Amino acid sequence: MNFKAGSMSSTRKKLGWISPRLIPLIFIAIAVLGIFVTRHYGESWDELKFYKYADLSLQAYSTWFNSGQVPEFGNTYDNYGPAYVMLVSILARGLQLLIPWSISDLRHLLYFVTFLGSIWAFYALAKRWLSQTAVLGATLLFATQPLFWGHAFISPKDIPFMAFFLLALLFGLRLFDTLQPLSLNLLGLHPKRTSLVLTALWLASVFVLFFGVDLIYGWIDSAVRAAASGQPNLISSIASDIHKVEPEVYIQRYFTFFIQARAIYLLVSTVALAILYRKHFPSTLNALLTIVFPAILLGIASSIRILGPLAGLLVAIFAFWKHGKRALSTLIIYAAIALAGMYATWPYLWPNPLGRLIESLQVMSQYPWPGQVLFDGVQYASTDIPRAYLPTLLAFQLTEPVWILFVVGLTVAIIGLVKVRKYIELLTLTAIWFVVPLIGFILSRTPLYDNFRQIFFVLPPIFLIAGVVFEKIKWRVWLIGLTLLPGLIGIVRLHPYEYTYYNVFGGGQAGAFRRFELDYWGTAYREAADWLNENAALDANVWVDGPAHLLDRYLRDDLNMYSTYEIERADIYDYVVATTRYNMDLTSYPEANIVYRIERNGAVLAVIKQP
Repeated sequence: MNFKAGSMSSTRKKLGWISPRLIPLIFIAIAVLGIFVTRHYGESWDELKFYKYADLSLQAYSTWFNSGQVPEFGNTYDNYGPAYVMLVSILARGLQLLIPWSISDLRHLLYFVTFLGSIWAFYALAKRWLSQTAVLGATLLFATQPLFWGHAFISPKDIPFMAFFLLALLFGLRLFDTLQPLSLNLLGLHPKRTSLVLTALWLASVFVLFFGVDLIYGWIDSAVRAAASGQPNLISSIASDIHKVEPEVYIQRYFTFFIQARAIYLLVSTVALAILYRKHFPSTLNALLTIVFPAILLGIASSIRILGPLAGLLVAIFAFWKHGKRALSTLIIYAAIALAGMYATWPYLWPNPLGRLIESLQVMSQYPWPGQVLFDGVQYASTDIPRAYLPTLLAFQLTEPVWILFVVGLTVAIIGLVKVRKYIELLTLTAIWFVVPLIGFILSRTPLYDNFRQIFFVLPPIFLIAGVVFEKIKWRVWLIGLTLLPGLIGIVRLHPYEYTYYNVFGGGQAGAFRRFELDYWGTAYREAADWLNENAALDANVWVDGPAHLLDRYLRDDLNMYSTYEIERADIYDYVVATTRYNMDLTSYPEANIVYRIERNGAVLAVIKQP
C-alpha cells in the first residue's frame, strides 16, 4: 500500500468546484479577523501559573549549567512539558517592543497564530485523501467550531497541543513519503567501518551521559563521602581540603562539573561526527537532516502533553505499512531526535530523565485535580466521572451537522473500502487516532475536567471523515455553506465566550446553565473589569470571589480590589464580582443587588453586585 500524498490520485478527484486560489484568501481573512478580536478575550484561570512555570523553566537553562540544579514549580506543573509556554513567553516579550498591547493579549495573539497552524496542518493532511472542495469544506467545518475558536485565544495547553500534534503527524507522514529508509550500509558498515564504530560509540555515550544521570550522581555522591571519611580514591587525591567542608559542597561541585563537561562533549562530538559524515557520506548526512524537523516537532508535542508520542506511533504504523522493515533505521533516528527534542525543552526531566518521565506518565494518567466537575447538574470528582461524560459532551459541544456528517461519511468510506479499497488510509488513521483512544478514555474513566478540552487532539479525524460527504454530494458547495452556519452563528452570538458553546441537542447555553460547565476559565472577568472601569466611583472597593487575579489584570489602578482571602466585611465593599462557576454568584453576598450580568443566550457567566 502506497501512502505517498499523491498516491490516491487515481481514486479521488484532483480538483473540486472551489479554485485553489481561494484558499490563501480564506486563510488571510481568518487571520485578520482573529487579530482584530484578540483583545476581546480575558485571561484564563491558570494562565498566570503557567507563565510562572515557564519563567522557572527558562531559568533552569542557566542554573542547571552553573549549579547542576533545576528549579521545581511543584503542584504537578512540572509534569507538564513547558516547551510551548516557554516559547510564547519569549516571543510575547519580544512583541512588546513592537506592539503596544498587554503581555496577556500578546500571548493570546500567539495562541491564535498557533491555531492558524493547526488549521493549515489539518488542510494539508486532508489533501492526502479528499478533493479540493471537500478539503476546504472539512477544514472550514473544523475551523468554525465555536469550541475550538474560543479556546484558540485563551488556551496555553489544549489548542497548542492539538496544533503541534497535527504538525508532527503531517511532517512525519511527509518524511516517509519522500525519504528512502536508511540502511546499515549507508551508516558506514562498508567500506568505512570506522564511521559505524564512531557512530555507535557516540550514540552509546550520549545515552549513558543523559539517561544515566541518576547513576552518575550516585557514584559522585558515594566517592565524595568515601573520600571525606578518609578512604583514598580519585576524589581525595584531587580535593586535598575535602575534610574541611561538608560533603554536599563537593558533591554539588563535581556534579556541576559533569554537567558542563557533558555539554562541551556533546557539542564537540556532534560537530566532529557531522564533519565526518559530510566528508564520507554527504547523501546520508542530508538524509539525516531531513529527519530533524519532523522529529523536533514530535519532541515539542511530547513536551507539551505526555500523549504527544501518539503522533509518532501513527507515523511509525504508516512507515512500516509503506516501507516494511526498511523503515526501521529511519524510525530509530526519528525517535532518538524526538526524545532529544523533548528532553531539551523539558528541564524537569534533566536530573533523572527516565524516572521523571515515568512519573509524569503516572501523574497525567490519573491527574489529581482537586476541583469538582459539573455534569448534568451533579458535581463529580474528576476521577469519578460517569462513562456517559465524554459521549454526552461530544454530542452537545460540537455543532449539529458534525456528527451527522461523520456517520454518513464513515458509512460511505466503509462502503468505498469494501468495493474498491478506497479510503483505507483515512479509516485506519481514524481508528487509531480517534476511535481507539476515545473508547480507552471512556472505559478507563480517564480523569477529565473543564469538559473535554484535554482530548481535543483526537477530534480532527471526525472532520476528515465528515469531508468524505462533501465529495459525494452534487450540490456540495451549498451543503458546505449550510453546515458552517451553526458554527458561524454560535461564534457571533457568543463572542468572546465561544468556548461555552452548546448545540440545540444540549439545550444551548440556557439549557446548559447550571447543568454543565460554561465559563470554567473565568474569562468573563475582563468584561466585569471593563464595566467597573466605566461605572465605579474613584477609589471604590471591589470584593472578588473566585479567580481575583483575572479581574486585577484589567481593573482601573485607583480601584481597590479584595479577594476571598482578605477582609470580608460587606459594609466596606462598593461592588462584589462573582463567577457562576461553582454557583459562587449564589453564595457570594446572596442578599446584594445584581447591577450587571455578563450573559450569553440566557446563560449567566458572572455577575456584579452592590451590597
